[in-house]
Amino acid sequence: MIHFVGAGSGDPELITVRGQRLLREADVVLYTGSLVPKEMLCWAKSDAIIEDSQHMKYEEIFAFLKKYSDKNFVRLHTGDPSIYSTIAKQIEFLKSENIEYDVTAGVTAAFAGASSLGIEYTIPAVSQNLIISRVEGNTPNPEPLENILNCKNSSLVFYLSIRLISKLKAKALELGYSKDTPCFVVERASWSDEKIYKGTLESIEEKVKHIKGVALIMLGKFLNQREAEESHLYRK
Repeated sequence: MIHFVGAGSGDPELITVRGQRLLREADVVLYTGSLVPKEMLCWAKSDAIIEDSQHMKYEEIFAFLKKYSDKNFVRLHTGDPSIYSTIAKQIEFLKSENIEYDVTAGVTAAFAGASSLGIEYTIPAVSQNLIISRVEGNTPNPEPLENILNCKNSSLVFYLSIRLISKLKAKALELGYSKDTPCFVVERASWSDEKIYKGTLESIEEKVKHIKGVALIMLGKFLNQREAEESHLYRK
């Protein structure tokens, strides 16, 4: 059985109870070393076979999955396996080989970052939608950036886009966003060396130009955290 497990966003304690149990029981662990901190492996058995997949090609990953498919196997992915994890292609391979699998949810960086900031994405009469996307770079995005940014009354979170923040800024300004629209960046959300940068669409690029690794970009008026009208649930 192959268990796809969401490791959470970085903090070893943000793995789910189920994920932690599966990791403790695993005979084999294949983890994404570029995104999953090694501290997460503290839950694994001392005699478990542990391999890092960050330099593997698909064919090597498939071969490793098949080789140890008769073991208690955890495929450890960063955050939640449903977001930017490539599990779809791996599951396609497992199905073709009639290898059993299951998936355990995890805490994705968007929610860990919101927790670190102490913010809510859904503010009454400001935003009732959360859009998670990425700015197109080497990896194509079938949805044009313009379409995403046109959802101006939504809470926008961009993954894997920190090196493209100038492109995001230029397109947002072109579409009529104010220069003082709040824009925050959370670098390595929930990791021990997490850093938070608060700014505006105009100022944030200069503050984060040194970041080369994993970071979230949050954009929108929701970051002001002020209700435009009281919640119907709690008002008098």
